Parts: sequence; C-alpha cells; structure tokens
Amino acid sequence: MSLLQRTPLIGQARQREMLKSATSFAYSETPEGPLHAHFFTPPGFEPGDKRPLMVFLHGGLWDTAMATQFVPHCLHFAARGAVPVTLETRVFSTHRTGPLDALADLKAFLAWLKSYEHHFGVDHEKVVLAGAAGGAFLALAMTLPKLQKGELPAVYTPAALLLFSSILDSTVRPVVERFPDAATAKRLSPLKAVRRKAPPMMLFHGKKDRVAPFAHVEKFMKSMRWRRNKIELLDFENAEHSFFNFNVSDLHYELSVAAADRFLVDLGILEPAPVIEEGLVDHLD
Repeated sequence: MSLLQRTPLIGQARQREMLKSATSFAYSETPEGPLHAHFFTPPGFEPGDKRPLMVFLHGGLWDTAMATQFVPHCLHFAARGAVPVTLETRVFSTHRTGPLDALADLKAFLAWLKSYEHHFGVDHEKVVLAGAAGGAFLALAMTLPKLQKGELPAVYTPAALLLFSSILDSTVRPVVERFPDAATAKRLSPLKAVRRKAPPMMLFHGKKDRVAPFAHVEKFMKSMRWRRNKIELLDFENAEHSFFNFNVSDLHYELSVAAADRFLVDLGILEPAPVIEEGLVDHLD
C-alpha cells in the first residue's frame, strides 16, 4: 500500500522536471486545483512578436493527466520559432469529468489567451491545434461540428491541425460511454461532422492501433477528400497507438515531427528551416 501511495508523487516529480523549461500560467480554477498552460519560449522572443501558436492536447482518453507527453514536440517547434504550449484539461481520475469538460477547458483557455495575445506574441492567423487520441478529438470537436443554437464560436479559427492516433468515431464503445448521452457523442464525432472548408490537417496513425482503429482513419480521409479538404496522412505499418511518443520510438518520433514541420512550412505557418552550407558541415565534422 505504501508503494501505491508514493507512485503518484514520483510521477508528479517527473512532470515538474520535464516542465522546468516551460513558463506556466493558471488559466482556470477548479475545486480540485488550477489548470495550467505550459508555454515554451522561442529564441529571440519579445512580447508583441507575431509568432505561430501551437496548442498541444495530450492523450489518455480524458482520464489521466499527461501534460508532459508533448514536451519534446514543444521544444522542437519552439526552436523553429513558434510559441508552443502544452495544455492541462480536466480529467476523470482527478476531476471526475469527461470529454465535454475537457472541450470546455480548451475553449476557456483560448478565450483566456485572447486577453493576453500581445504578451504571448500570438499571430491569430497562425494558431495550430495538435493532439493525441482524446486530445486530437478535442481539436476536431472544436473545429468541425456545426454550432448549436446559442453556442458561441471559439475565439480562434485554427490554421491547421496535427492529429496523432486520433479518436475519430466517438459513437463506439468504450468511447461513447464517456459522453452524457449517445446523441452528444454522435454530434461531436469527427466521422459524423465532416464538412467542407475545414482547416488543413495532417494525421499520424499506426496501422496496428487497437484503441483508434485505422479503418476509421481511412473512412475519415475519404470523406474529407471527397469534400475537397486539404488533408494528409502519414501511416506507420506495424505501429500501435503510442508509436509517435518520444519515449516509445525515436525513429517514429523523428519521422512524425519532421513531417509535421514540413506540413506547416508548406502552409506558410513556419519559416523554412535554415540550410547548413556544405562547407560548414565539413568544418563541423
């Protein structure tokens, strides 16, 4: 029993260590404590800059806090001139909440950020949402479904989405059980909410994914392309659900980050990476 009691403290210490290079702000208060947004500063940053903002939404099916999942991605894109942020949202293990609460947290963060846009150097035309599994679902659920009567739009329209091991069908078990009712799960399901003029998006998915079946990806891609949306897919033949994480596979992490970087460069969101001249490479060798 004592070991079980100590385990969460070990996890908390590891998270604090990984987030040391971030600047953290509480954007929301809950009865269980504040929710934080962890920002990473690009080289040469000055308040008032106009930088791409990249919001990373962790996986875990809205159950477990995983704020450090995208720290390596944040460090990469900060080095590329963007302002990345890894976002905490409410999770069931701590707050006894579900995907609708996490979606409300994402919208609340963006509304909070709007008030400090100048401080964080946000270019509102270059906001990128990136997420894994349930986090990818949040990015899509905020972007694709039609607004309900009286529902206010998000304060930012994403310029692009990066989606890792995405939950694309929320009408199937066990995902549907996390929603208050089946009708809500269906309305927010990305597969059911496909529309024209969606933001450009890139998906990264393993063909052996048993949590988010690859068949859902194929169906989603076909439906999106039929509506003439810009969408790309990088699939991995023998990869499972967590393949893209830095601590799972260096190769898959490097390949997916490089592809995401290239995708954002092609969209004009990131500047092209500097080219090291051949003579300089020889000198460094």
